[in-house]
Amino acid sequence: MDNPDLLDPTEIPRAFQSDSLSCVAGDASTLAARHEQHHLPHNQQSHEQTQLRHIQAQSSSHPIDPSDAQSLQSLRSAVNHLNEDPSAFTQRELQGSPYTSFVSHEAPAQQGPPKQTEASIFSAKNGGYLRDIASILDPPDLDAWRDKLFHVDETIVLSEDQFRTYFPHVDNIYSHRSTQHYKRKPLVSHYWDCRLKGRPPGTPKSDDPNKKKRKRTARQRDLCDVKIKITEYFPGYAATTGPETDGNRSESVLSVESLPGANPLYAASHAPIPGALASATRENQPFGVLTPNPPLPAGHPGANGQRFFTIQRVNGNGANGKNDGVSGGHRHTLEESDRVKKNSVQRYLLKEARERRNPLTATRAMSAQSQSVQKTYHTKATGLAAVTVEKHSQENELKLYGSCFCPFVQRVWISLEAKGIPYQYIEIDPYKKPASLLEVNPRGLVPALRHGNWGSYESSVLMEYLEDLNTGPALLPVGEPKVRAHCRLWADFINRHIVPNFYRLLQEQDEQKQVENATELGDAFHTLVTAADAQGPYFLGPNLSFVDVQVAPWIIRLSRVLNPYRGWPKPERGSRWATWVTAIETNEHVKATTSTDELYLDSYERYAQNRPNTSQVANAINSGRGLP
Repeated sequence: MDNPDLLDPTEIPRAFQSDSLSCVAGDASTLAARHEQHHLPHNQQSHEQTQLRHIQAQSSSHPIDPSDAQSLQSLRSAVNHLNEDPSAFTQRELQGSPYTSFVSHEAPAQQGPPKQTEASIFSAKNGGYLRDIASILDPPDLDAWRDKLFHVDETIVLSEDQFRTYFPHVDNIYSHRSTQHYKRKPLVSHYWDCRLKGRPPGTPKSDDPNKKKRKRTARQRDLCDVKIKITEYFPGYAATTGPETDGNRSESVLSVESLPGANPLYAASHAPIPGALASATRENQPFGVLTPNPPLPAGHPGANGQRFFTIQRVNGNGANGKNDGVSGGHRHTLEESDRVKKNSVQRYLLKEARERRNPLTATRAMSAQSQSVQKTYHTKATGLAAVTVEKHSQENELKLYGSCFCPFVQRVWISLEAKGIPYQYIEIDPYKKPASLLEVNPRGLVPALRHGNWGSYESSVLMEYLEDLNTGPALLPVGEPKVRAHCRLWADFINRHIVPNFYRLLQEQDEQKQVENATELGDAFHTLVTAADAQGPYFLGPNLSFVDVQVAPWIIRLSRVLNPYRGWPKPERGSRWATWVTAIETNEHVKATTSTDELYLDSYERYAQNRPNTSQVANAINSGRGLP
């Protein structure tokens, strides 16, 4: 009998065995995939979500933020190249004012040194990070911007809004090294090393045998040589004067030759170029008299006296005026930087989540009994799944007992929706299993189906039962026994190889074993894709079928669970795998039974942390046994 205090709302297929299918045990190459950085879901209410916003409000679903994404180098490739250059993203999308390329123009001289009264938006007490993170947690073209700010192949010019919006999403890549102030210029230069360059430890290891040892593994140093320089130009910079001194170099900050973001086509068509006067004047000017900065053209982020930023890669010149550095870009991927450390936005949301939970834990008595109380999880569907639950809340002779996050339940749920069979959905709280469920399945596990005075369980069995009702579109082709057998064969393959490997990867805490498990899961998906119809988009062709429904819950959990917790990559665009994933993700019946991303992050957190007694499935994985 299942322990009612043990959270185990998932159904466990009896068909799980340790042996593999002989006909599919050939060489299966690793699933080709590209990874885009997981970012927090951008909530966009659909028409159905708006209709039942009150349903979502009743569900106490506080998103639980993912733990550090683990490196899966054997499955990852470069980030997808976007057709649109991230630098073409305009301020109009953030503040309504367009940002265009520019060149410098001549400006009248201003007497006297400028007064540097503005404070930097960086905080020295906060390790060089921004004082306030951006309010836009999922801005447009985030992946393209992160890729551009990771490589920094050319000097990048950003308005303050753009910088505050996007830099918090990449500050985990870099580690603040130093800040250089200028007495006579209203600007500050911030120097950052790639975090994988590493620094010597501040405290030497102790040989004292009585001192408690910290369980840690020091990261190897000098894994990357990239350094960047972020120059912060304070408001009103264009009206000020004076050269910027960087190490042994002294130059006009915005002369035509060094103007970051200057458009050479514009400069060539507007000769003579203003700014040449600045160089000539500098040679003939009296000692101590500063050359005025040329004014910034319309459309430049600082043209209206606003703060702006330039970012450039400076390794290769040593950032000290000497060519003694190692030139070139990063020696690793963006995903590796994300694995090493979370960015400011992720850390901020994790902090918020902890603060939300603190009031609840503070009210518990500080006793051993209260400390052992299990954390509660979602017990009601959210999003479009909540809409579907509401539609099927009325009494019906066909009853589906389910839990909102259970993938085995979703199999049967998709089948009911796809076939258009009337049913009643009964949400089960895994801590309070009703007698009506125990009558159908004495183990108290879901899914379970009651049809009149008859009942049964196990997802694959229930899917076949729904097929035998001969109601609605057939998921197993009627009158084609060979095709039906083919589908059953690959449904069994999913239960033997894909489902258990999904949990092995999610629960594994050792990074090396995670890579091995990820490879096995990738190979299993590759084998399944190879067996599918070449054109697709589904397994048998243009229509949803039995195999699609069998694997669909785990496909949608790749992006919602394995990506944030284990860094699982998104499929390569244009591949057969990507076509299948897109078809599953956009299928109306799959969407109708899928909750919001936050529900899955919350519900699978205990698996990702491999907490004791998470479920019978988790216990079976940890013991090395086949799933029960």
